[in-house]
Parts: sequence; C-alpha cells; structure tokens
Amino acid sequence: MESNIILIALGAAVIGLILGLAISKAREKSNASQLTKNAKREANSIISKAKLEGDSIKKDKMFQAKERFLELKSEHEQVILSREKKMSEAEKRSRDKESQISSELSKNKKLSTEFESKIKDYDHRLQILNKRKEELDKAHKSQILQLEVISGLSAEDAKHQLVESLKSEAKNDAMVFIQDTMEEAKLTAEQDAKKIIINTIQRIGTEEAVDNCVSVFNIESDDVKGRIIGREGRNIRALEAATGVEIIVDDTPEAIILSCFDSVRREVARLSLHKLVTDGRIHPARVEEIVKKTKKQIEQEIIEVGKRTVIDLGIHGLHPELIKTVGRMKYRSSYGQNLLQHSREVAKLCGVMAAELGINPKLAKRAGLLHDIGKVPDAETDMETPHAILGMQWAEKYGENPEVCNAIGAHHDEIEMKSLLSPIVQVCDAISGARPGARRQVLDSYIQRLKDLEEVAFGFSGVQKAYAIQAGRELRVIVESEKVSDEKAGNLSFEISQKIQTDMTYPGQVKVTVIRETRAVNIAK
Repeated sequence: MESNIILIALGAAVIGLILGLAISKAREKSNASQLTKNAKREANSIISKAKLEGDSIKKDKMFQAKERFLELKSEHEQVILSREKKMSEAEKRSRDKESQISSELSKNKKLSTEFESKIKDYDHRLQILNKRKEELDKAHKSQILQLEVISGLSAEDAKHQLVESLKSEAKNDAMVFIQDTMEEAKLTAEQDAKKIIINTIQRIGTEEAVDNCVSVFNIESDDVKGRIIGREGRNIRALEAATGVEIIVDDTPEAIILSCFDSVRREVARLSLHKLVTDGRIHPARVEEIVKKTKKQIEQEIIEVGKRTVIDLGIHGLHPELIKTVGRMKYRSSYGQNLLQHSREVAKLCGVMAAELGINPKLAKRAGLLHDIGKVPDAETDMETPHAILGMQWAEKYGENPEVCNAIGAHHDEIEMKSLLSPIVQVCDAISGARPGARRQVLDSYIQRLKDLEEVAFGFSGVQKAYAIQAGRELRVIVESEKVSDEKAGNLSFEISQKIQTDMTYPGQVKVTVIRETRAVNIAK
C-alpha cells in the first residue's frame, strides 16, 4: 500500500516535472518570438535611417561634384582664354615684325637707289677732277719752266736753298722753345720736388737718438766694486773675457764704466753685471753662466724688436733672417745715429714720398727699412764689402723684390739705379741723415769746416766780415759799402756759393747772404 503511494507520488512528481519543462519551453518560445519581433523592428528602423543618410550623402556628393565640375569648367575656360590671348599677342607681334621688316626693306631699297645715284655722280665728278688735275699739272710745269728761265736756277736748286733757309729758321725757333720749356720744367719740377719733400718731412715725426761707445753701470755703494773685481781680479777678467767689453773700475763714485764699440756686447755686459750684483754670487763660473743666459735673452729680444718694427711699419712676408737683422740694428749706430731708428725714419719717409709720386708705398717702406742692413755684418769677411752691396746680396739671397734689391744697392751710387724706388730711398736716406742733431760730427772737423767757409768769403775783395751760422748751413758776409755796389753784391753772393760748391764737402746746402749797408750817424747836442 505504501509502495503504491510512493509510486503514485513519484508518478505525480514526474508528471509535474514534465509539465514544468513544457511550460518553461512554451515561455521561452514566446520570449524568443517577442525578441525576434523587436529585432526585426530595430532592423527596419536602422535600414530606414541608413537609407535616409545615404540619400543625404548622395545629395551632398552630387552637389560637391557639381561644384567641382563648375570650378574645373571655369579654370578650363580661363586657360583657353589665356591661350587665345597669347596667340593673339603672338599674331600681333608677328604682324608688327612683318610691317617693320617691310618698312626696312623699303628704306634699304630707297638707300640703295640713292647710293647708286651718288656713285654715278661721284664718278662723273672724279672724271672732271682728273681732267682739271691734268690741266693744272701742265700749267704748273709751264710755270716752273718760266720761273727757271727767269731766276736762272733749277727747281732742285731753289728747293735746296728754301730747305736750308727753313732749317736754320726752325733751329732757332726750336732752340728758343726748348730753352723756355726747360726753364719752365726746371721751375715746376723744383717747386713740386720741394713741395713733396717738405710735406713728407712735416708728416713724419722725427726723434733724435745718439749712441755712445760707453755705458755707465750705476751701483749702490763702492763696496760692490771689490766684489766685481774679485780676488786678484779674477771676476772682472772672467767678465771681460766672456763679454769682450772693457770694464773700467776707477775712483768714480757709485759707477762702473763699460767701454766697447759693439752695442750688443755692451748691453750683454750691463745686464750680466746687473744680474750678478742683484744675485750677489760673483765668481768666474757664475759669470760665464750669467753671460750665456744674457746672450740668449739679448738674441730673443733682437728677434722681438725686429718683429715689432716690421709689424709697426706694416711690412709682411719678410724672411726671419732679415727680421733678425732688423732687430740687430737697434744695437748699431752710424755717425752716432741709432741705425734702427734711422731705418724706421727712412722707411716712413719713403712710404709717404712714394705715395705722393704714385709708386707702391709698401715696396718703398720695405726698401727704406732694409737699405742699411749691410751695416750689421755677421762675419769679418763681410766687413770688407760696402754695406750697400752687402745688403743687396742679403736681400737677393732671401728672395726680396728686384726693385727693393736695386734700391738697397744703389742708395750710395754703388750700382746703377734701375727703378724709381732707388732715388726715393737715396733722397730719404739723405733727409734722415741731414737733419740738425741727427748725426754726431767730430768737433775738430766741424770747427774746421766753419773756418773754411769763412776763409772762402775772405778770399774775395770788399769782404769786411764773414760769419758761418746755423751749424755751417748759412754764411753771412758783410761787405764794405764803398767798394761793393748793390749790383756787385748779387754777383759776389753767386761767386762765393760757386766757390763753396766746387772746393768744399759739406752735408745739405749752404745759404750765402751778402749784407751791404750805408750808415750816416750824427749826434744832436
């Protein structure tokens, strides 16, 4: 009974389960159908929207296509219009050229016809002229025959006499013209030369420097003298042997004299003494060491001086050996004048004068700076050669310009002048050396020259007094008014100047001034 109940319950449960499944499937089907319907509706709405958007996009694209078509059409029309315009312009130009060519052809035809007519006219005239020439020749020959008969001379003899007379007359006229021209040229040349020289000298600031053969080394006390002399004079002998300078230690207070003609040696000795005295260690070995170091220092200083000089003057491309030679000129002198300063001055004068004359001023400066390099020889054998020739040889050796080499060699007339630089260097060298105070002269020769000047004046009659003034550059002559007239005073001045010019040797020029005066003195009481 219970089993039946269980079976019934189980059957009922199975049936309920089957019914539940059937019911759930029915619900799912209804939901699915509903979802399908909804999906179809959405799809239909999407399709309708897409159709609407497609229609609008289609309309826009069609509108854009129409606009682009219109733009392209307008551009094409513009291109066509421009082409038509160019073609019309080209046609117009061709028509203009054709008309121009036709007009030129007509002109040429007209000119050719005129030219042919003129040629015919000229031929006709030429024939007439030839006929007239023949007639004139006949008439001329008949006249010559008549003149020969009348004069008794042939045509050749008459021509010869006429030529001779014209020759003498032309010679006289030519001599007068040449004389006037030469006098005018001399006057203008002298004026121009004086102007150029004066301007050049005025533009160059000159300094005066005189070198001596003696240097004075100052010391603080006389006790240092004993240390410099050393035991039995060893220190001073070592210093003299190392430098080649005579060292004079005398009773002069607080001073030692260094004597030598070579300025480089004197400078080496002075600097070495200074270093030894400052250091305090003075003995022969130390002396030799200091002198060697000082020589190297001086050599380096010489090179630096040469470089500075070349840079200051604006000279480029100079050989290092020539630069060193230029630096060595600092320690050389000529007639008491510092050689480097003299060369710098000559270089500046040459540059200015060359610029005034239209010549290359850089080459002129170069030649002026190097003109005296032969005065600083390296070896004893070089001293036998004149300094101008030696300087020229060095310049040629180190590849200088031929004009510069010729100017160096010819500035003392050792060789022939071959360029315009040579007289410029010669003149500027004379200007630099002739300045008052530039060069030192021996006193005796200077006084003798002044006496000789005065003696020349006293050699003429009527001279009362004579005075050489301005370092011998002017001679003032006072004459007796009773013996010398005004006209004779001018002749006397000329004669004295010619006498000085022929009999004496002097730097620069000597101005002769003759003074004549008549005095009437009375005293009122």
